[in-house]
Amino acid sequence: MHAQKQVHLFETGMYRPPSEGGSNSLLLRFTRNCPWNKCAFCAMYKTEKFEIRPVEEIKADIDAMASIRDELYGLSASPGSIDRRAAVKFLENHPEFNYHQGFVMLFHWLIAGGKTAFLQDANSLIMKTPDLVEALEYLRKKFSSIQRVTTYARSRTLARKKTDELAAIQRAGLDRLHIGLESGDDELLKKVRKGVDAQNHITGGRKAVEAGFQVSEYWMPGLGGEDRWESHATETARVLSEINPHYIRSRPFRPLPGTPMYEAYQDGTFRLLEPEQQLKELKLTMEKLEVTSRVCFDHAGNYWRSPEGGLMLSHDYEGYKFPDQKQEVLSRIEAGFKARHPVPGFLQM
Repeated sequence: MHAQKQVHLFETGMYRPPSEGGSNSLLLRFTRNCPWNKCAFCAMYKTEKFEIRPVEEIKADIDAMASIRDELYGLSASPGSIDRRAAVKFLENHPEFNYHQGFVMLFHWLIAGGKTAFLQDANSLIMKTPDLVEALEYLRKKFSSIQRVTTYARSRTLARKKTDELAAIQRAGLDRLHIGLESGDDELLKKVRKGVDAQNHITGGRKAVEAGFQVSEYWMPGLGGEDRWESHATETARVLSEINPHYIRSRPFRPLPGTPMYEAYQDGTFRLLEPEQQLKELKLTMEKLEVTSRVCFDHAGNYWRSPEGGLMLSHDYEGYKFPDQKQEVLSRIEAGFKARHPVPGFLQM
């Protein structure tokens, strides 16, 4: 009886956007944790050290995933497909994968068609350009079924990268960037320790679009609280309009335990918006937006309800196409004011 070939236990991180969740994306860890890690609203990565993984280590993970894929195909009853029988047999051969969250992710991704990949963790673009290009090209070579590769990126990193570097990364196979804008209000950005200003956001976002990336910008309704809701709305809309990304995604602010903004909320120096105030801010942001983006509310944090009790705004990942559907969004927000029991965009603490 032949001994089973050992398979490398590849790394899988924890975080990814909702649109890259479930069976949607292969999760590959190019960096560990967050290089900035100072945002006052964020509870992610706080006890972890940032590291850039060596290219050879990343390639070893890709090789491991490809080896698992090939073995699963070989164990399946039907040629050219992967079935659950193959997974059971694989785990019998490699019991260490019974306790590895990455195997389940990889298996479900493969049976879903293996079409998209997401590079973890918080800022893959901080890698040296030649290293990132090499890793991307290797990934595309080993998994030819992949049609789209996405990652998180910081505006400041994009602003500092040379245009030709960004174009080279895009050509190597990185298609979409998820960027945390949060706000366009300089005073608020400073207050929440974002590490960028509005001009950084504009420069980085524009360079990403010009380099050929599909760009998703995320903003946080409610982040300014009662004191800065109006400037947060108007300045965020201004910055987003200047970038004109492919996607704009709403992630309503919620104070998370263990963060400075939670402490400010607890001691009363930060006051959350009431449900109707949230809708007033959201309406102003939408009114001021002058974009051709898709505006999305694709997250469980967008809890606003219609008068009938359903969702005020769709959670579809493709959202609403502006300017064509801008009036529809505004009409839905207006209807939200008439809900018998207004529900906030985020769950009240």
